[in-house]
Amino acid sequence: MESFYHKLKEYLDRGETVAVATITDVKGSVPREVGAKMIIHPLGRHYGTVGGGCGEADVIRAALDVIQTGEPTTVRVDLTEDPTMQATGVCGGIFHVFVERWQPDDLH
Repeated sequence: MESFYHKLKEYLDRGETVAVATITDVKGSVPREVGAKMIIHPLGRHYGTVGGGCGEADVIRAALDVIQTGEPTTVRVDLTEDPTMQATGVCGGIFHVFVERWQPDDLH
């Protein structure tokens, strides 16, 4: 299996700009741990996961903005909804994901 950093280098070597999302803080029960990473490509493809579901979809949307603007951001994912709701991915915790742009000239 290809490592995260090999995949990131592959994108950058092809001249593609991507976003990297990293979980920086967790409180309560969440699907992934601090340090979990995901690469988001401008066409919406991604490599890795920060937990799936609606929270990951929010991170992907934010990452597409970061790719365009170059301004890093932190996304707060709240999974504390009432478990009786018809929502998926309710774990009971909150996590923060730092999203930053990586572009080919970052390798130099």
